[in-house]
Amino acid sequence: MNFTGKNVLVTGAASGIGKQIAITLAGYGLKVWINYRSRPDEADALKKMIENDGGVAAVIGFDVADDKAFIEGVKTVVDSDGELSYLVNNAGITHDKLAIRMKTEEFESVIKTNLTSAFVGCREALKAMNKKRFGSVVNIASIVGETGNAGQVNYSASKGGMITMTKSFAFEGSARGIRFNSVTPGFIETDMTDKLSEEVKKSYTDKIPLKRFGSAEDVAQAVAFLLSDNSSYVTGTTLKVNGGLYM
Repeated sequence: MNFTGKNVLVTGAASGIGKQIAITLAGYGLKVWINYRSRPDEADALKKMIENDGGVAAVIGFDVADDKAFIEGVKTVVDSDGELSYLVNNAGITHDKLAIRMKTEEFESVIKTNLTSAFVGCREALKAMNKKRFGSVVNIASIVGETGNAGQVNYSASKGGMITMTKSFAFEGSARGIRFNSVTPGFIETDMTDKLSEEVKKSYTDKIPLKRFGSAEDVAQAVAFLLSDNSSYVTGTTLKVNGGLYM
């Protein structure tokens, strides 16, 4: 994988898929800025892990749902390194509940954290990348942003909005060679899926053409491809990492 830029900011990188994205990108030689909201110990441990493997990393704490904090976070990266080459908007929350029982504030909080924060990140990245007329952004959406899902009206709305927002940013960034793409993971092996019974797991995998859950590495490699020069003619696309569950 080839990268022209030198650094990447990954939001929500202290654990889960974001952690694997950070490890994978550091392995390709990028300096990784590890963003966290409430897990400084995990972020510091990840930094040490990357450095022990010969990579370069920095830790930056802020809540992506806080617009001013996100703006300041991007500024910190640019002031430190002289540029922001790549951004991965990965941070997000869920608050699952049937719509009939969902309060307006429960809907809005997920939209704010998942979608509005990604907008702020994309906007600030576009500003920073404009100066060098180079950059690539990947937004981590979800299969439910394409299909919808019962009990996830707020989450599916946030991720569906992210997909189309990414396409709009792709139009706006194209004149300066700045690319925007999204990834839509399906069922991915995480701490949450590890808690499922074997019977429940089988009920899910029976519906997946590839007959297995994906791994965080599957998602991370898709992100790496979309950020890299190997996808230099790819923008505004949605890369499905779902084992064929939704084609």
